[in-house]
Amino acid sequence: MKRITRLLNGSKQPKSSKRNIKNSCTPLAVPLMPSTNIEPSLYKGPDYLTLQKIKEKHIVPCIQQYYKSPILIHEGKMQWLFDHKGKRYLDMFGGIVTVSVGHCHPKVNEEAKKQIDKLWHTTNIYMHPNLYEYADRLTSTLPGNLKVVYFLNSGSEANDLALLLARVYTKNYDIISFRNAYHGASPYVMGATGLSMWRFEIPLALGIHHAMNPDVYKGLWGGKYCRDSPVQTTRDCDCTNGYCQAADNYYGQLEEVFKYSLPRGKVAGIIAESIQGVGGVIQFPKGFLKKAFELVRSNGGICIIDEVQTGFGRTGEYFWGFEGHGVVPDIVTMAKGIGNGYPLSAVVTTPEIAELLGHALHFNTFGGNPIATAVGHTVLKIIKEEKLQENSEKIGTYLLLELSKLREEFDIVGDVRGKGLMIGVELVADETTKQPLPAKHFVDIWEDCKEMGVLFGRGGFNANVIRIKPPMCITKEDADFALVVLKRALQNHYNNHKPL
Repeated sequence: MKRITRLLNGSKQPKSSKRNIKNSCTPLAVPLMPSTNIEPSLYKGPDYLTLQKIKEKHIVPCIQQYYKSPILIHEGKMQWLFDHKGKRYLDMFGGIVTVSVGHCHPKVNEEAKKQIDKLWHTTNIYMHPNLYEYADRLTSTLPGNLKVVYFLNSGSEANDLALLLARVYTKNYDIISFRNAYHGASPYVMGATGLSMWRFEIPLALGIHHAMNPDVYKGLWGGKYCRDSPVQTTRDCDCTNGYCQAADNYYGQLEEVFKYSLPRGKVAGIIAESIQGVGGVIQFPKGFLKKAFELVRSNGGICIIDEVQTGFGRTGEYFWGFEGHGVVPDIVTMAKGIGNGYPLSAVVTTPEIAELLGHALHFNTFGGNPIATAVGHTVLKIIKEEKLQENSEKIGTYLLLELSKLREEFDIVGDVRGKGLMIGVELVADETTKQPLPAKHFVDIWEDCKEMGVLFGRGGFNANVIRIKPPMCITKEDADFALVVLKRALQNHYNNHKPL
């Protein structure tokens, strides 16, 4: 498949390639979607063109839909979505990593309906059993002294509150985040987000410092022993199975931030994702985050882990992504999968840190809503009863290992990474320089997958990473279908762009 790389770069085709071009170009059978007994209801809403006109007239232009012809989603059941014409799609993105136990899971629906018939809303100025029962159940999943919870509605709100708590508790102001990080779009946390396309030209990052991102695929250091993943990079490095030199090197860069950018080295806190999500499923080298936390705490700061995308068993081996780093944070933020699509988020911290919120009035009208907490509690029960964490590890590992084989067939597949059902496939124009695959070519592949019935996400700084984060209920049969579709789309792309 060297041909496709050379073609995209406008270079001549080399005389030989380490890969078998003939075998890579063998036509694949038309992918057959796994069978299901689910039948969508008949769509009776406004027609497609009418809705498009309403969107153009009344919806803010920043709301951009996926695909050249956006899908009008009508119904969802577990891992499946149906458009207004009844066409079925395998959802491999889970509503942006939000549908954890399955679209319209019958047990979640049942509990939500029960609560709707009893009580919609009181606010937490009154006592309600759902709030307290759920708080007890949720905090029992966390280690150490992480025992106090504040419920909110979104990940941005949760991270916003976490930064406030860090500054109030430590009486320091400066926060460390990472380049390529995403922590939300509210004005406060937009400053912590290290992706320029998510930032407006207004003062945002006051007191926030973006450290070098420890990316072992594209960064300065990293190689084949660095990631906590079934799949490693193809880079060589000086690391060994028991020691990661890349972690030490990136830690040295973090020390430089303390040395040159912080007032007398003092810091309010650090915020980090267990695995960077929007940034393209970037995993820190093994041991790095533990050293980073020790450095922050030794300089008066506290440690915040953003589990908005990685929590609730998605990474498979652990219920919380941070457990894979061998750390216990001072604050954990969570959203998305916590409510399986229902607006719900939470900040969990220690009693000592939580006590500081009582120094001024602080209130969230919808935090701890009876319906939201009923849904959240049910999601926790389903994850345990249906062994979805175990399924994430089993199916996720299978997917990662199978996806890694695509690197041997297609030069444009530069990297495969992740853990559990938190997976990224980075497409490149050049496997040596890691130059991103041009947007037109990426979109061709992405759209082709959609036409064959699989919906993948898209991310990374250059939007060249296929994000695979489906509902955790997917089966091996579903995984095989997604694999065949992606391989077919890559095959089609090569056949459409090969030299004459």
